[in-house]
Amino acid sequence: MGLSPTMPRGAAMSKAGVDSLSVLCLKWLESLFETKRFGTPNINNFWDVVPAVTGDRFLSMLPPWHAYERACEYFIFTHGIEQVYTTVSNLKEDLRHYQPHYLISVPLVYETLYSGIHKQISASSAAQKFLALLLIKISMVYMEHKRVYEGKYLTKRLKQQPLLVAILDCFLARIIAGILLPLHLLAKKLVYSKIHSVIGISKAGISGGGSLPSHVDRFFEVIGIKVQNGYGLTESSPVVCARKPSCNVLGSIGPPLKFTEIKVVDAETDDLLPPGHRGIVKVRGPQVMKGYYKNPRATEQALDKSGWLNTGDIGWIAPHHSVGRSRHCGGLIVLEGRAKDTIVLSTGENVEPTEIEEAAMRSSLVQQIMVIGQDQRRLGALIVPNKEEILAAAKRKSIVDADASELSQEKISSLLREELQTWTSKCLFQIGPILVIDEPLTIDNGLLTPTMKIRRDRVMARYADQIASLY
Repeated sequence: MGLSPTMPRGAAMSKAGVDSLSVLCLKWLESLFETKRFGTPNINNFWDVVPAVTGDRFLSMLPPWHAYERACEYFIFTHGIEQVYTTVSNLKEDLRHYQPHYLISVPLVYETLYSGIHKQISASSAAQKFLALLLIKISMVYMEHKRVYEGKYLTKRLKQQPLLVAILDCFLARIIAGILLPLHLLAKKLVYSKIHSVIGISKAGISGGGSLPSHVDRFFEVIGIKVQNGYGLTESSPVVCARKPSCNVLGSIGPPLKFTEIKVVDAETDDLLPPGHRGIVKVRGPQVMKGYYKNPRATEQALDKSGWLNTGDIGWIAPHHSVGRSRHCGGLIVLEGRAKDTIVLSTGENVEPTEIEEAAMRSSLVQQIMVIGQDQRRLGALIVPNKEEILAAAKRKSIVDADASELSQEKISSLLREELQTWTSKCLFQIGPILVIDEPLTIDNGLLTPTMKIRRDRVMARYADQIASLY
C-alpha cells in the first residue's frame, strides 16, 4: 500500500542522518535512482523488528530495485547476514533447499504458500486429510484463546473491560487453551513439523508491500511460522511500521518505528481522530521524503507544512487498555484499505473491496479477483479462474464427464458464483455480475505492480467494454 501515482514522480528525500549507510551505498543508490535523493531509511531500527544475527539466512524474491527490497538488503549486508535470491518458479524448491531463517516477500507469496499447503493436504488420503484439517481447526481455537489471555486481541472499543470481567475473561481463555494445548502439540508433531521441514522460515516471514489476508495470517500463526506484517511507502524510504517478535499482534501492522509518528485524521476535515476511529493515515518522521522531484503541486497534495505525509491509506490506531484481552495492543496501527480504492455505489454506500476479495480468494477455484461497481447499483467482479481446480470441481459434482478436458464459460461462471456465495456470505456486501477472464493479471502484462498488487485503473481500462456490458 502507499502513494503510487500513475505517472512516475521522483521522491526527493533529505540525506541528513543517513549514518546507517556507507558513502559507497549512497553513491550507488544515486547512480541507480538519478531522479531521487533519499533520506533516512531507519535501517538502524530494523533490528527491533528483525533481530537477525551473523549466520542467519534470508530468502527474497522481490526486484532488487524496489524500495522495500533495497532497504532489506542494506540491513542484511550491514549485519553480515546471508542473502539468497529466488524467483516465483523456484520458490518452492529454494525454500526446501536453503531452509531460510527469514523470508522477505509480499502477501501474495504467503497466500501462494498457504494454498500450496492446503492443496497438499487435500491430496492426502481421506483419513489423513480429515485428521489434518481437524487438528488445524483445533489449533485455530487454541490460538484464539491464547491471544485473549496474552492481551493481544485487537479491538476498536475505547472503553476497556471492568477489572473483574477482564480477569474472568482471561482466566476462562487460559483454561480453554490449556485443555486444547495437548491436541495443538499433537498437531505440531504430526502435521506442522512436516510443513516446517519443507519451507523452513524457522525465525520469521517478513510481509510488506500489500495487505496480508487475515486467514493467511492466522494459518501461519497456527502452524508455528511467525509472519511479521509491516507497512511503508517509497515516499517514506520505505518502512513506517512493523510487527515485532515480542508483540506480533495479528490484524495489525505493528507500532511505528522509532522516531516515527502516525496519526489518523478525518478524510474531509483533516481533524485528528481519537484511537479506534477510522480515517486517513498520516506519517511524519526522518524517513519521509522532502517532496516529489521538481513537482511542487504533487508535493503540496502529499505533504503539509508540518511534514505530515498523507499516505492515502485508511486505518485506525488501537486504543490503550491497561487490563483485559487488548492490554498489549495500544498504539498498534491497523489498515483497512486504500482511500482511492473505495467503491461508491449509486446508492451512496461506500464499499472497501479488499475484505470481499480476501474472502473470495479463500476459494481454490479463484486464482485472482478484482471487485468493481463504482457508480453502479451493485458490486461486480472480474475473476481469473483456477482452471485446473474448476475442472476437478465440475467432475466431482458430475457437471461434466470424468474424461472432460475443458468447461464452457457458462459452467465456469456458475461454479464461480456458487463459490462466491459460499465464501463471501459473511461480508456486508455481496457480488452480483461477474466477468470471467482467461488472461491472468501479471507484472509482464502491466496489470500487477512489482509487489504483485492489482493495478485497478489499468484493469478497468483494458476490460472497459466487457465491464460496461455487465451492467
